[in-house]
Amino acid sequence: MRLTKNLLALIALAIGALWSLQGVGVGVGVVGGSFMTGQSQWLYIGVVTMLVGLVGLVWANR
Repeated sequence: MRLTKNLLALIALAIGALWSLQGVGVGVGVVGGSFMTGQSQWLYIGVVTMLVGLVGLVWANR
């Protein structure tokens, strides 16, 4: 169960990082242009998702 929680938290961190990079416009080389590229709202959504992932990691490993 602990492994599952860690994996889900790491996936949330990775998705949040991708969304943040897309929002800044840096992630263009990673996944190509999309509707998210250069949209600042995706930066904020990504940061919140990364925070959820971090909280999940702490919760899974306490």
